[in-house]
Amino acid sequence: MGTVPTLTDGATTTIDPVVLEIVQGTLASIEKEVEDAIGRTSRSPMIRDAHDYRAGIYDRLMRKLTGRSYSALVQPVVRDFPPETMRPGDVFFHNDVYLSEGGIGHLPDLCVTVPVFGPKPGAVPAAEDGYAEHDLEVVAFVQAFGHHDDIGGCVPGSMPSGATSVYEEGLMVPPIRLWDRGAPNEAAIRIMTRNSRMPESLAGDLDAECSACLMGARRVSELFARYGRDVVEACFDAVIANNTATFRREILAKIPDGTYVWEDYAEHDGVEPPQLHRQRITLTKTSGSDGDGDGDGDGAKLIIDFTGTSPQAKGPINHCGDHADGNFLKKWLAPILRNLADTPERMAELDVNEGIVDLIEMRFPEKGTLLTPIFPAPTNAPTFVILRLLGVLAGVLAKAGDGYMPADQETIRYTGVYGTRADGTPYLMREVLGGGSGGRYYADGEDTIHVVPDSRNLPTEFTESRFPFRVERLGLAQDSGGAGRYRGGLGYEKHIRMLEDAYFMCIADRSILSCWGVKGGKAGAPFQVTIDPDGPNEREMDGLVDDEPVRAGEVIRIRTTGGGGWGDPLDRDIDLVRRDVLWGKVSRDAAERAYGVVVTGKEDAPEVDEEATAALRARLREERGEPAFFDRGPGYARLDPDGRPFPPVDVR
Repeated sequence: MGTVPTLTDGATTTIDPVVLEIVQGTLASIEKEVEDAIGRTSRSPMIRDAHDYRAGIYDRLMRKLTGRSYSALVQPVVRDFPPETMRPGDVFFHNDVYLSEGGIGHLPDLCVTVPVFGPKPGAVPAAEDGYAEHDLEVVAFVQAFGHHDDIGGCVPGSMPSGATSVYEEGLMVPPIRLWDRGAPNEAAIRIMTRNSRMPESLAGDLDAECSACLMGARRVSELFARYGRDVVEACFDAVIANNTATFRREILAKIPDGTYVWEDYAEHDGVEPPQLHRQRITLTKTSGSDGDGDGDGDGAKLIIDFTGTSPQAKGPINHCGDHADGNFLKKWLAPILRNLADTPERMAELDVNEGIVDLIEMRFPEKGTLLTPIFPAPTNAPTFVILRLLGVLAGVLAKAGDGYMPADQETIRYTGVYGTRADGTPYLMREVLGGGSGGRYYADGEDTIHVVPDSRNLPTEFTESRFPFRVERLGLAQDSGGAGRYRGGLGYEKHIRMLEDAYFMCIADRSILSCWGVKGGKAGAPFQVTIDPDGPNEREMDGLVDDEPVRAGEVIRIRTTGGGGWGDPLDRDIDLVRRDVLWGKVSRDAAERAYGVVVTGKEDAPEVDEEATAALRARLREERGEPAFFDRGPGYARLDPDGRPFPPVDVR
């Protein structure tokens, strides 16, 4: 695995702890400022309103310094454009999944990278004009990437559910110099916008992201000017080293040494019939030693082995994870580890930056799997794999730690409608609707959360004013959260009535398999879309849909996933069950069936019959026996070739 290189190369620089705090806080502030600037100046609903984008700051060794959110990688840019060829005002662009070193999931994720310049060691400023260009070199990078509305391909939104090749998915752009010394490459921008069904939005988004990153680069250069390169780079090293030490001391120490195996599945790929597309993790925790002989285990690391993952899919659910030694996946999966922190408050304080990389070794299977696809395998729905892996890591840690991890949470899903206006111009409304997160050992799951940090659904007032439909209901989906001592969070229920003929599209998983419950908790409700419910043309949609016709007047009913429950639901506090019934989160039938709680009284003043509840719970315990550690819901048996209710890896 090796040791992460440092900027100071072993040189000793005394760091004032106050300066270190200022530098680290300034980096976080710059990252947030870049994101805010993009949000204020971008054009597309997916970026401006749904906030499906991220920024990041990196040092000259391409190490991520900020940890509030995930971001892409600088490695592909530096691979194709060595830093010595970069100039102030340059902006680099790419979205090519296979040439992104694992940092880009699908073609709609467009990434811009701006180098930050500072004086070379020993350089002297040239009077009032500052440093001459030949005395400057790259000292850091600012980057932003986000999911854009359309980058071409065979369907609006550039996410064809039936794609069998990446060539069907849109325009692939390897790393290019999009701005040269402050001047945009108008030819390249014209090519990209020509391939998009939403050219004005795409051009506006690109301009917003490039300008915001250039602003961020100026802010970072000001940090170097204020404190000097030696001090700032020593602070960079300290920020990363402190992150490594914190995770070793507070997180890895809580994982028992040993090897643990678990797996979860995507259920369909858009091309073949539904089946179990396996994603397996074999987790090995070793205490190790850093060689200083003190036996304190400060060489501890995790080995994450993906051997056993299914072959690459014919459809677009593949993810290129095996590049740059899995650098992106390490930082993507590491936030799950924070659930082992001493308290929820401490968990929220832990960032994930490059410091996590030295703690994790990744071992990938041979080429040709879901995580190691061979070009030109389609990749436009990688969330079926990359987001599922968050749950697989949580599940294997639950096995290692007696269940003290959250139950399964919602996965990202895209739903939307598109069509052509009366004037002949196309429109596309696409949003990411959240679902419930899993119950935790100390609290219920959260309702309708978005796994992408800071993302949100589109406001009804906005969509109704822009698109030909009316939102007739947007609320919580009753009974969708998995039952448990701590209940899973609820998903959305949204009703959209079309005012004109249009087409419905959807990229979603968990329509058969549910979010699993843990330590006796039950699985949540799966994703469901029904068009014209209770009407003459009622029809259930698959999770992957490109172009389902919807007539004017028909309703699209969307119900997103509920999170899994944590702990035995028969142990849930009966007052909490009564409260959930009062709030409409749990029906009276579910209170009795799932929690063994008999609710009586008026609708607005429910009461619990404690004597009947005690008797019912005793009977249910006897009939059920010991609850399973994991519960996957009824969908697993439907897809298992042998009809088993759960796989062997679920047994502890």
